[in-house]
Amino acid sequence: MPDPIAAAPKVMLGCRNLWKVFGRVPGYYFDTAGYSIDAEALANRLRAEGHIPAVIDASFDVHEGEIFVIMGLSGSGKSTLVRCLSRLQDAEHGTIAFDGLNLRTAGARTLIEIRRNKMGMVFQSFGLLPHLSALENVAFPLKLQGVGRAMREARAQEMLDLVELGNRAGALPSELSGGQQQRVGIARSLATDPDLWFLDEPFSALDPLIRRQMQDEFLRLQRQLKKTIVFITHDIMEACRLADRIALMRGGRIIQIGTPAQILLSPADSYVADFTAEVALSRAIRVADLAEQAEGSCADGMPVKADTPIEALLPAIAEGRQRFAVTGGTPGAAEMVVTAQSILAVLRRDAQHAALP
Repeated sequence: MPDPIAAAPKVMLGCRNLWKVFGRVPGYYFDTAGYSIDAEALANRLRAEGHIPAVIDASFDVHEGEIFVIMGLSGSGKSTLVRCLSRLQDAEHGTIAFDGLNLRTAGARTLIEIRRNKMGMVFQSFGLLPHLSALENVAFPLKLQGVGRAMREARAQEMLDLVELGNRAGALPSELSGGQQQRVGIARSLATDPDLWFLDEPFSALDPLIRRQMQDEFLRLQRQLKKTIVFITHDIMEACRLADRIALMRGGRIIQIGTPAQILLSPADSYVADFTAEVALSRAIRVADLAEQAEGSCADGMPVKADTPIEALLPAIAEGRQRFAVTGGTPGAAEMVVTAQSILAVLRRDAQHAALP
């Protein structure tokens, strides 16, 4: 039997009770030695006294190798939260741990080394250096690491090819469209092969076809590299497609954390339900989301891959198939099955959503 402790995923990034407040004297409210904080009461007091609590008592872990998506509408606090996680902004209260190091107490030199060697970042403001070509911008973080010119330019060209800008390597940022500039930023974040990526709406400036292609490429790279990724988006379909887990924010607070299937099938409240109501469950829910441990042999089950969307099984169900044996799981794990009954239950919910005015 596998050791459950050894099998537990490593926490690469974690925060506890994190607050970010904008205002005149936000630190005054967190002199709490010997006292516990009532998050709701403190948030109301801050607002009443002219402060803006942008992140309220956020706590979560990001596991090694997972894509953790933070999502919400504009103004929900998601971008502020990720800036606090990377210490581009300082939080007023709480802890942030990256690979065992407390980032909130780390000195400037340590933070520079971490960002230079272990973190990749792409934010909505591209931050490209206007006097450098696309190739030079992508190679710039490698130059800071001391990588030789030939090697860093070869790596930069590889990354530009990846984002379909290989033929614009010599272009200055002013000669590129907004979408092209965003892709240069993405390529630059990949160049250093970071342990942790922060990506804030990285595909938002791209047209739908290129955006879909970039999502495909992003997932392909993640399957190969298994990086730890914090990804910000306001697009629920993008979140469901990319995420291992989602943290959904509203008004500075995280109101639910779970897998895409947990968010879609078991919303924490009416806001989450409304937020996800337009998602086509048949496309977003995958076989692994509905899998259950098999009782007895799976020999009578049609084999299907764990990441198959359940809509792909409709023809087989129409032919009378009742059980599907899940393939591609962890070696040595118990056999898993999905039943036609569980799939049809999700599809009925999909039909009910579609019938709503």
